[in-house]
Amino acid sequence: MPLDRYNRDINYLRISLTDACNLRCVYCMPEQMTFRPRDELLSDAELKRLITIFAATGFRKIRFTGGEPTLRPALVELVKHATTTPGIESVGLTTNGVLLAGLATPLRAAGLRSVNLSLDTLDADKFRKITRWGNLPEVLAGLEAAARAGLHIKLNAVVSRSTNDRADIISLARFTQTQDWQVRFIEQMPFGNNAIFQKKNQVDENELLEILTSEYGPLDLVDNGKLDGEARLYRIPGALGCIGFISPVSKPFCADCNRLRLTADGILRLCLLRDNEADLRPLLRGGASDADLTAFICKAVHIKPWGHGLSQDVMAVSRGMSEIGG
Repeated sequence: MPLDRYNRDINYLRISLTDACNLRCVYCMPEQMTFRPRDELLSDAELKRLITIFAATGFRKIRFTGGEPTLRPALVELVKHATTTPGIESVGLTTNGVLLAGLATPLRAAGLRSVNLSLDTLDADKFRKITRWGNLPEVLAGLEAAARAGLHIKLNAVVSRSTNDRADIISLARFTQTQDWQVRFIEQMPFGNNAIFQKKNQVDENELLEILTSEYGPLDLVDNGKLDGEARLYRIPGALGCIGFISPVSKPFCADCNRLRLTADGILRLCLLRDNEADLRPLLRGGASDADLTAFICKAVHIKPWGHGLSQDVMAVSRGMSEIGG
């Protein structure tokens, strides 16, 4: 198993399949966004090779992200490769859901078991405003298709002050009363090309918890507050599902971090909120052996930072969220 210098077991790889997206969410990127040319992105063959190497190195969980990963033509093929690679125990997908209606069943057949779907509001007008280009019915159709396909569902909502910070989170949380889903509220993280907007509009976990308690009464803390991945879970009394809070700014969980991120252009991002990176692509395209790549990955794991530096006003500026993969 790959341990970093702080003795954390780094066994989770988030793979960005593209930096491109078919939405332009206001907290993620400017509307006029330039994406990398195709030849700068890792090929399907390169990704398959790396998945196999990461699994042999000791990585056990993979999540495909973007940009928007459903824009990748070979997504189903890549999911199938990951789910059939020895050593990989869990494969997930994070998506905006726009194209999910036509992909949920093929992805489930390829071995996908879980999907995290971004959904910031159930108000169609607000949804259009937040995403700039999005149509809520398309996303809800994707959500329904995922449920029919038997995928385990988590809904991710990024909360922005004065945009979707009260009625919207109350209505999203209501899903958990009748569905065995997680609805997770994500604290905005200031970095990249949108740092000013993100910092200005941040809503922390305590405020969100107060809003939900005022509507649903006291929430039950799940598993004594032990994090499920990065989410602290609560349950509305009697509900089937859970409400999660992902609060990297106000309640950092760096001590429990177990992940690396592989960007679409072959960069290992060692911490989401720091600019520490290790470039795999020159090795990958320069004739490096599997042993060379394994050694490079192990070195990157070893030098992974302890955590972000937001409390010291250290902000990542080299990439935006869509260029990293979340």
